[in-house]
Amino acid sequence: MKDTVKVPWKAYILNAFCTVLIFVALSGMIEAKVIDKYIQGIIMLVFVNIILAVSLNLTTGFLGQIALGHAGFMSIGAYTSAIITKAVKDLPDGSFLQSLPPQLIFGVALLAGGILAALFGILVGIPALRLKGDYLAIITLGFGEIIRVIMENLEITGGAQGLRSIPGYSTKYFGMCYWITILSIVILYMLVRSRHGRAIMAIREDDIASEAVGIPNTYYKVMAFSVAAFFAGIAGGIYAHYLRILGAKSFNFSRSIEIIVIVVLGGMG
Repeated sequence: MKDTVKVPWKAYILNAFCTVLIFVALSGMIEAKVIDKYIQGIIMLVFVNIILAVSLNLTTGFLGQIALGHAGFMSIGAYTSAIITKAVKDLPDGSFLQSLPPQLIFGVALLAGGILAALFGILVGIPALRLKGDYLAIITLGFGEIIRVIMENLEITGGAQGLRSIPGYSTKYFGMCYWITILSIVILYMLVRSRHGRAIMAIREDDIASEAVGIPNTYYKVMAFSVAAFFAGIAGGIYAHYLRILGAKSFNFSRSIEIIVIVVLGGMG
């Protein structure tokens, strides 16, 4: 007889119920003005840090690779999504894009930021993930600093003065950001529980043994790195539309260390 895998449906249903309950409670308190703009901003930063932590946990916790440039991917997503929404906002009245729902424009901008961050994750990951340990950490650290310097010197990003007048969609569409955070957790949880996740954890346990049994190590390393970069880009987009002013110094080395500290203290893997 085949072994059957028991699915913890009761736990899933309870988690889903609690998730909806928390959303209803938060939305109710915001409508009733119990939660003011200041507290709402703190909750928004919690959402951003949750997405950053669970995405970096895929690389550092489950893959076992130390990456110190996560803030670089976050900055790519932040600037990309902010430039898109700001460009749409500055279009003449009556244009087609301005007639679209702001939620749709915000969602597309976040997705674009995530995709571009993932592409950079692939470009960096292919050469960098052939290295291990301190060498990988140094390369990813260098990548994060290079991105920061580039962002600080491009005209489209506002240069040293930063990017201003970004639409405040994150606070305006609080519920949308909440469900994006929940969806990020669910997707990464499902990925880790899948055969791809087991392959990633096998690489973490023994790189040589996993390759010997037929696991394409480079493919899974780059995949995990790019998926983590994608969600970091999404988090950066939410952060940009909450802060409404972006400066390259917000994504420096210290920011990457903060994310790693959250992952380490929260429990890697």
